[in-house]
Amino acid sequence: MTVLPDLTPWRASVDFRRLWASGLISNFGTFLTFVALPVQIKDLTGSAAAVGAVGAVELLPLILFGLYGGALADALDKRLLILWTEAGQGLLSAALLLNALLPHPAVWPLYAVAALSSALGSVQRPALDSLWPRIVAHDDLPAAAALNSFRWTVGGVAGPAVAGLVVAYAGLGWAYGADLVTFAVSVVLILPIAASPAAHEAVKPSLRSIAEGARYAWSRKELLGTYAVDLAAMFLAMPLAVLPFLADELDAKWSLGLMYASIPAGSLLVSLVSGWTGRVRRHGRMVVLSAALWGLAIAAAGAVRDVWLVLLLLAVAGGCDMISGIFRGAMWNQTIPDELRGRLAGIELLSYSVGPTLGQVRAGGMAGWLGVRASVGVGGLLCAGTVGLLALCLPALMAYDARTNEHAVRLRARRTAAPTRL
Repeated sequence: MTVLPDLTPWRASVDFRRLWASGLISNFGTFLTFVALPVQIKDLTGSAAAVGAVGAVELLPLILFGLYGGALADALDKRLLILWTEAGQGLLSAALLLNALLPHPAVWPLYAVAALSSALGSVQRPALDSLWPRIVAHDDLPAAAALNSFRWTVGGVAGPAVAGLVVAYAGLGWAYGADLVTFAVSVVLILPIAASPAAHEAVKPSLRSIAEGARYAWSRKELLGTYAVDLAAMFLAMPLAVLPFLADELDAKWSLGLMYASIPAGSLLVSLVSGWTGRVRRHGRMVVLSAALWGLAIAAAGAVRDVWLVLLLLAVAGGCDMISGIFRGAMWNQTIPDELRGRLAGIELLSYSVGPTLGQVRAGGMAGWLGVRASVGVGGLLCAGTVGLLALCLPALMAYDARTNEHAVRLRARRTAAPTRL
């Protein structure tokens, strides 16, 4: 019984390989900026609340463009949406680079770029999420989700680790410049991917079409459960905004890059042994269990005082988050029809992005009120308790079985009748 990742999607689909490689490279650069931006705000303001405020400026674009981006993904060519938004993100990295090179960098461009980047990412992500089921066979979607998570975590481990060294020894400009280069390479990789036009049943993007997607999501209580659990976990227990201050409090400034890398490192380890996930059918229960364990690991990280133990617990939390993400993705991709995939991907984007975005505000605000370590520890405990309550209130999520769920059975039959383009 192998536990290694299932490479079938990689071997079977050239477009999957191209899109996977593009994401790997751009994610690495994005994580460079992910570390450099809060460090620059911290250096310019000295305020945990100012770092947490990044989440506040990202929130409105995330909500507005996430929902509309989902409608666009259903109505337009998904490849073109991905291509143009990737190029736009590269221009934003160029703006950060120029600001960093000024004799006296300004703070406001950092918030402006964060807001615009949130908007572009919110348009791109539904197109990406709705493209995978078109280029991967239905039964291989859990394996594709694990491989995509592996791709993200490689960038999440390498990017912050390298960023910590680059920012400390070379300067912020080098981190932003490297991010710009990765976006350029990513665009080149996306160009050969085959066009992915709208489905025949697609409707034009409008408030009515967005509402149609929302009504479908509301009718699927097991999907609502995945959104609620992930939102609670990320809002209550995401500690990223206060990590620069936690490193200072532990008298270990050298560990900041490792702190940012620890969560994706744990995710990476899980993805490397993700072969077992394809044999699990009770996806909802795995989502709940792993989200609760995420909260407990974060709470423990806030309680201990040894920096190496903090890094270990953050890695454990990242592994739990990866397990939750794999099974959420499998539930979404194996049960949502193609003509609604973009709009539901927009709603999914809100579930896994609004939580971390608001979580930055929560973490920063609570750190100013209770202290940095209490912000981390109390948030983790609140997460575990809230996820437990949600499990009691969401029987459809706990009962989900990929073998018998009516939506999974129906979509499997549709995909069998219309083979995937590989």
